[in-house]
Amino acid sequence: MLSFSSPDAIEDARVQRGIQSIEVGGRLLLALAAAGRPMALKELALAADMTPPKAHPYLVSFGKLGLIAQEAGSGRYSLGPQAMQLGLISLQQYDPLRLASARLPELARQLGHLVAIAVWGNQGPTIVRTEAPPTAVYVDMRHGTVMSVRGTATGRLFAAFLPPGRVQPVLAADPADAQTEAVFQREVEQARTCGIAQASDSALAGVSALAAPVFDANGSMVLGLTVIGPGATLDTRPAGTPAQLMQQVAADLTAQLGGRWPTPLARA
Repeated sequence: MLSFSSPDAIEDARVQRGIQSIEVGGRLLLALAAAGRPMALKELALAADMTPPKAHPYLVSFGKLGLIAQEAGSGRYSLGPQAMQLGLISLQQYDPLRLASARLPELARQLGHLVAIAVWGNQGPTIVRTEAPPTAVYVDMRHGTVMSVRGTATGRLFAAFLPPGRVQPVLAADPADAQTEAVFQREVEQARTCGIAQASDSALAGVSALAAPVFDANGSMVLGLTVIGPGATLDTRPAGTPAQLMQQVAADLTAQLGGRWPTPLARA
């Protein structure tokens, strides 16, 4: 009896099939990348869960391809020039705004509130993408809206993680009294410490927000993720579920960009 497989089934089988030796050898590259420093053969093999005699032929082949380099004096191994070139090309292909935009629909669904992406523009933090939740009632926000630096979670986030020289001109154009400035500085410091900014009834009565930063490979903030909702239903506590979810998505995007938290705010 003849049996026929659907195109989807054939494609699934093709996707699942791999070359085991490549996957095994690839563990050496992953171990070097994770270590971030040159490693001796014994140490590298242990990190890749194999014996030194088994690891050595893979290292020789990777060396011929320029994916691994060996120090002449110590004999330790590190990632080679071609590995670095692949990394640079990969980073060039990742557009922060495109990556973040792809995450908005699911984030809005999970949070049940409007979510947005903000970047730093000529006049300050500017909303460039929004995604409404699948609910009938939500706080709306338009593309192009410039957010108050002092009065919004988005603004406080940029104040916390951008160089002061970029933020100060915007603040100078909107001076505040001593009490307002003191509150603002406390909120900025809290955002810097917690890794997330929050605002409740600041720019608009009854509205709350959270904002989380996304960083590039230089440790520079490239955009902020913001969730906006009614104060009665949006939990703005740093330890709350919305804050944790926002930070996780921001951390995922940072990782995709090859990014890192700026020192001394580096996180594991």
